Amino acid sequence: MPRQTTYSAPEAAAALGISVETLRRWDRAGRIRTRRDAANRRVISGAEITRLRGADQSELSARNRFRGTVREIKVEGLLAQVELEAGPFRVVSIVTREAVEQLGLKAGSPATAIVKATSVMLER
Repeated sequence: MPRQTTYSAPEAAAALGISVETLRRWDRAGRIRTRRDAANRRVISGAEITRLRGADQSELSARNRFRGTVREIKVEGLLAQVELEAGPFRVVSIVTREAVEQLGLKAGSPATAIVKATSVMLER
């Protein structure tokens, strides 16, 4: 997406990898700074999108991003279990030990869990 000064809600949502409804919820919660145009539509500045995306400008199709703090890392052999506290959510991921080392993950460091799945099933 080319750099512009302002983005419409659908454009901003696409740039952030979220749905328009999520963008609306973020606006109501004060998580994103928006303003209204002459037609009372939400517009978001390019600087605001950059702020929310952070330093990593990679393009992914996954929409479910959980930004949080690493609470615990358990390493056993080649694998590591990383527990992330993301607001009210607890996300646990199994990754390679090498990935943890390359990302520099440690308890207390910020991280983002990106979830992309065609289906998740639980049964009891």
